[in-house]
Amino acid sequence: MSAHDPHCIFCKIVAGQIPSRKVYEDDDIFAFHDIHPWAPVHFLVIPKQHIPSMAQLGPEHERLMGRIMTLAPRLALEQGCNPYPEGGFRIVCNNGTEGGQEVHHLHVHVMGGPRPWLRG
Repeated sequence: MSAHDPHCIFCKIVAGQIPSRKVYEDDDIFAFHDIHPWAPVHFLVIPKQHIPSMAQLGPEHERLMGRIMTLAPRLALEQGCNPYPEGGFRIVCNNGTEGGQEVHHLHVHVMGGPRPWLRG
């Protein structure tokens, strides 16, 4: 695994080579709106480091994944999801081709807002 894959669309987004509607950024994490949203709120949270999928995670990634999972609820509220328990959001992480992963850079979809949604 490298820190950056020059052929990866998400690495290009992190590098600013492809525009995105940024939701959040720090030294390790980048979040941006999905270009084909399924729900009123739909954004992706990704590590800046190129990690192809959850299958490549190891103990060295525990802190990073913990930060992603604890950041998601805060960003969901900031982006317009209604508070728990009446509101809420969904977190989806597709892994591998059979799991529905289309971009092989680890990413977490955060979706929420009033139903019905386009998909999901």
